[in-house]
Amino acid sequence: MRAAIHGLKYDRIASLSRELGARLAGAIAQLAEDGQREMLVVPVPLHRGRSTQRGFNQARMLATEALRILRKSHPAWRLELSSSSLVRQRSTESQAGLTPRQRRQNLRGAFFVSDSAGVRGRHILLVDDIYTTGATARACSKILIEAGAASVCVATLARAQRRVPLTVREDRKFTKLSMPEDAMSRLAPSKTTTIH
Repeated sequence: MRAAIHGLKYDRIASLSRELGARLAGAIAQLAEDGQREMLVVPVPLHRGRSTQRGFNQARMLATEALRILRKSHPAWRLELSSSSLVRQRSTESQAGLTPRQRRQNLRGAFFVSDSAGVRGRHILLVDDIYTTGATARACSKILIEAGAASVCVATLARAQRRVPLTVREDRKFTKLSMPEDAMSRLAPSKTTTIH
């Protein structure tokens, strides 16, 4: 899973979005079986500079592919894609390598809802590629709830495992925490979280 997500996100292998989108559709189907079948699907946005640099938003690609599959397999469900409801208003540092606290600080004030009327009273399905510490999901969910969303569910392809041993190296000027090189290869299956 790690290699596929990396291939899509950084190596720009767009064909991976079909397989990964199918996996995401499976996770969404399980979520919707137990809950809402009418949701506004909101991909986690990239800042326009990052989107221009990368050429696409992987969360949007995954959401689009998952919805294509779900519209065929579950035609009664009302899942509406909205890529513009949530906007990343400022560029943020890459989350990779940041501590949970640094991730939260990095995302503070990064998102806003461009269309409050469009999300007010709606059940939102927030889509992203990976759930690491939950900082992105929480930041986005908080803004959506503040804008009047009835609820926010989060669907991702994978969740990074929490229990990763850190090694500490002390220098004169700083202490450096680092994860073992194989830590990211140990990803847990997709998880969904509901935030009310």
